[in-house]
Amino acid sequence: MKKLLLMFLLASGLVSCKKDNETQTPEDEFFVNEDASTFSEIASFKVGGAGAAEISAFDPSTNRLFVVNNNSTENRIDVIDFKDPANMSVIKSIPMLPYGGAVNSLSVSGGNVAAAIESVNKQANGKVVVFKTSDYTKVAEATVGALPDMVTYTPDGKFILTANEGEPSADYTNDPEGSISIISVENNYAVKTMNFAAFAGQKDALAAKGFRVFGPSNDFVKDIEPEYITVSEDSKAAWVTLQENNGIAKVDLATQTITQIFPLGFKDYSVDGNEIDPSDRDSKVGVPAKWPVKGIYMPDAIAVFTNNNTPYLFTANEGDAREYSNVFVEAKRVKDIVLNPAVFPNAADLRKDEQLGRLNITSTLGMNAEGKYDALYSFGARSFSVWNGNTGAQVFDSKNELDAKAVVAGIYDDSRSDDKSIEPEGLSIGKVGRKIVAFVGMERIDAVAIYDITDPAKPTFLQMIKCGDAPEGVLIIPASKSPTKKSLLVVSSEDDGIVKVFTPKTL
Repeated sequence: MKKLLLMFLLASGLVSCKKDNETQTPEDEFFVNEDASTFSEIASFKVGGAGAAEISAFDPSTNRLFVVNNNSTENRIDVIDFKDPANMSVIKSIPMLPYGGAVNSLSVSGGNVAAAIESVNKQANGKVVVFKTSDYTKVAEATVGALPDMVTYTPDGKFILTANEGEPSADYTNDPEGSISIISVENNYAVKTMNFAAFAGQKDALAAKGFRVFGPSNDFVKDIEPEYITVSEDSKAAWVTLQENNGIAKVDLATQTITQIFPLGFKDYSVDGNEIDPSDRDSKVGVPAKWPVKGIYMPDAIAVFTNNNTPYLFTANEGDAREYSNVFVEAKRVKDIVLNPAVFPNAADLRKDEQLGRLNITSTLGMNAEGKYDALYSFGARSFSVWNGNTGAQVFDSKNELDAKAVVAGIYDDSRSDDKSIEPEGLSIGKVGRKIVAFVGMERIDAVAIYDITDPAKPTFLQMIKCGDAPEGVLIIPASKSPTKKSLLVVSSEDDGIVKVFTPKTL
């Protein structure tokens, strides 16, 4: 009789098997024991051509996928029925013409989707427009800084944040301020836009640690270009990559202030583990060696994972050179510059195409008063990194492992060896089975690398999967919110306009 009573209580939920201090989460309720090293493609959907499918956002309340679709004739958001990922279809398109120019980013929260939309004049202030995910009606419209390149809700849904890149015009006559906007959802979508003027007095100190302020204007506030945002799980802090500047900004969301800038320094390609292939003309494919070159991390995407009360920032170290008509072109090949023979006694050999001659480096660093280069700095770091979100200290770098794994998989693009190699760009973090997993999208090899980051100081490679052409958006949908009740990896590719969906095996 007691056994029957206990079975009744368990079934009715009046008795819990959890300890008193444990809280049941959706992840517990829908836990699926999945193998994070076994992702495979289950669906592919063509949204459009080049410029389409750059970024996707998923709404679990409607099982709809919202996808950026910018093309030569119309900028819009395509809404895809995602309740059966194997049978996707476009059910609605939301035109952007009434609001401005191209839509650059999307984020979903609480039955709404927020879109970051640049102005038709890219140097003018942009907008965030919020739509209902159920019927696509407009909820709100807010003005933010110039060229909002990324938008995200805070996890609690109370704020919308944008990274406003503020790129100059092609002739560099109009260079707007880079900024970060905070939109208060609960305060009628009121906006606070912040620039970096408070840090101008630290310019020299930041530069000494690898922070870059450069260009024709050499203006601290205008030269800073925010790129991507991540927010802590408790919605108290945000971190923003400043890609061209080689830094990360930290934002206190309670006070709505930028509190710190973390310069990221440089990566030394002459030390063990950091070897690179810098030439596309050496008759070798991805054969690394030590070279007297440094990499500028210059991260694009960023994601945070908090472990033991420490926020760990994961960055995709893409690199990005400034190039504006004939006014300012930052990149030069090593063979086109003069190396200081006192520093590079083998300069003649280094300038050969099969050595460093073809390598693209920045012309803004390393030159001495005589116009000769004492040091060489290339774009990006051909890696992903982990940084302490409180101090900015580097905790981990994948060194040259992404290159090496691409070579083993037979997908290394040797034509990019002289530039940024595999070019890590997109990044997302989620829980798959019992592991915390990072997904790193690599634009030039059309692939995603999957890592177990349960110990954020020691990420472990799990898998490399091929995707569409030039993956930009990397989205992980947890099993608890997935229409299939399994984890889904959604990869959006900007060069072919294709969305691919992957899922792991269960154990």
